[in-house]
Amino acid sequence: MAAILLALGASASWGIADFAGPWKGRTLGTLRVLLVGQTAGLLTIAAVVAVRGKGLHEAAALLAVPAALSGTLGLVAFYRGMAVGAMSIVAPIAGISAALPVVVGIATGDRPSPLQLIGIVLALAGVAVTAREESESGSTSFAAGAGLALLAALGFGLYFVPMHAAGEADALWAALLFRITSTSIIATAALVRRPALRLGGADLAVVIAAGVLDMMGNLLFAAASAHGLVSVTSVLASLYPVITVVLAHALLHERTARSQKVGIIGTLAGVAAIAGG
Repeated sequence: MAAILLALGASASWGIADFAGPWKGRTLGTLRVLLVGQTAGLLTIAAVVAVRGKGLHEAAALLAVPAALSGTLGLVAFYRGMAVGAMSIVAPIAGISAALPVVVGIATGDRPSPLQLIGIVLALAGVAVTAREESESGSTSFAAGAGLALLAALGFGLYFVPMHAAGEADALWAALLFRITSTSIIATAALVRRPALRLGGADLAVVIAAGVLDMMGNLLFAAASAHGLVSVTSVLASLYPVITVVLAHALLHERTARSQKVGIIGTLAGVAAIAGG
């Protein structure tokens, strides 16, 4: 039960962060929002680890570093996809990252349930429908941001397995090492691109909240890893697109084609089936 609650907590944190961060990124710039948000998350988890006062004793926690490399790639692609496409399309496509830990489990001897297999097929079919949009002339093409969403799904999918192992060793240190690595990558990109960094007022508050919530998602997932299997915790944590889509429709009033709505529902239903299996 603890693993389920912690993984669902990670999903909720990521779902809100993945709406608030990209929403601000559309007007303030992806790199600026990511740098400020990641720094806020780093300072928060560093303070928590410092208060606990326990050093790093488990080498497996270092697996958070490769998890951060793939996760940061996924996060940048996700933000860029959200900047050019509809959140209600990009988020469900990125959510198929849930299928990758199941595939890894199959490769290492796990046997997914029939419901999980149905979920994988349903999610992939949903993505195929969601990623296509029809123009006024009747021709079809990839929806804006769909390619970046698929790249995000790959990055997020490759994150789960090493982060799960790191979390089993030490959840707090795993979250800190992840954030150190991800912030370093974003900071390096900022040194090269030199974006404007000044933020204030409500914008700063929202970006900081998004960064802290993103960090909380990492921490809660790492904590869930100490209590549950990677195939379970990963797919439950991947339910975050539901929250992102609901917020996008409620607050931004995003419009999507009828066929894409069917695809979104199919994708989310597939992720839920993978989790429920």
